Amino acid sequence: MRTYCDPFYAGLVEFDGFGRITETALYKPLPAGWVVGATDVVSSTGAIDRGHYKIVNTAGAAVIAALSNALDHCEFPYVFGGDGASFALPGHHADTARRALAATSAWARDELGLDLRAALTTIEEIRADGADVRIARFAASADVSYAMFSGGGLAFLEREMKRGRFAVPPAAPGTAPDLSNLSCRFDEIPAAHEVIVSFIFVPAERADPKAFSERVDDILNMIAASDEAEQPMSEAPAVGWPPAGLEAEARALRSRGWPLWLRRAAVGVRSLLSYFAIRHLKRIGPFDAGVYLRQIHDNSDFRKYDDGLKMTLDCTARFADALEARLREAADSGLARYGLHRQAAALMTCFVPSPLRPDHVHFIDGAAGGYASAARSLKA
Repeated sequence: MRTYCDPFYAGLVEFDGFGRITETALYKPLPAGWVVGATDVVSSTGAIDRGHYKIVNTAGAAVIAALSNALDHCEFPYVFGGDGASFALPGHHADTARRALAATSAWARDELGLDLRAALTTIEEIRADGADVRIARFAASADVSYAMFSGGGLAFLEREMKRGRFAVPPAAPGTAPDLSNLSCRFDEIPAAHEVIVSFIFVPAERADPKAFSERVDDILNMIAASDEAEQPMSEAPAVGWPPAGLEAEARALRSRGWPLWLRRAAVGVRSLLSYFAIRHLKRIGPFDAGVYLRQIHDNSDFRKYDDGLKMTLDCTARFADALEARLREAADSGLARYGLHRQAAALMTCFVPSPLRPDHVHFIDGAAGGYASAARSLKA
């Protein structure tokens, strides 16, 4: 049974057609007193260049896992951005949010060697600057919904966070959040067509909202009408043993207090059973690997709207060229800014409170920079 952290989020009507994300009536403003938080890996270029973007993705998703575990897995609005994440919570969870942000930043520093900056502010601060945070709920499947954000509030917070405003400093060395169930066991997902494209499409400053929404609709229609573009992982993702994400998952278990070698061993043993089941589509007790893989496909978070359109697609090179031309046309007209990054594979970071429940979530990104590289190449 799904539980929610607040009646506001529970009361949002889910919509199940992603092409409706520009319908303004679907988005409701956050209630007074809510807080909004964000994280972002500083200078992720080095990790990307070393082929460690999977570690960056783990750091980016970590605060979502930390908050979910701290809040006993009640549902709250969040969005994964590749090298960071954003979220909103009612004000009575502000202290929990601040502790999770501080602990996650400390863990990323101590375990991953990454500088994960964090920020937290109130919806009143955001509105005082002329922005807002409005939320809708997109039903990716019958079991999982993802929050969509509009109003410019997340973009405002990200911009101010990079300037040092609203900063939440890392906790003391050795502090770690509870990152149980954050895993990255699947191999990279090679492009079934020719290329994996991660792109970001956001409105230019003072862009006409209606005109921008129409352009988003145009892009979504272009994608939906093509047989040369689809979500990554059209087939079951490959899994190897030891898993590709063993190191990241072992480091996520720091809160257990075990030495790293023991954490590695624990992940290795635990993942061996899932490897066998998934590789051979076996049932082990109540766990049905075939059902689980179908749920992964249906629940995958490969498209989102947070003050702009973000998607990771598996497509032909010809379609990627046509898509980039469409994005560039909007940028040249002064309506939008865009960033697009091409790579040979996608990767998946998973948060699975229980493999026996159908509501596990899977964040899809490009494997060689993805959204982080697209954001760095934003063109006006």
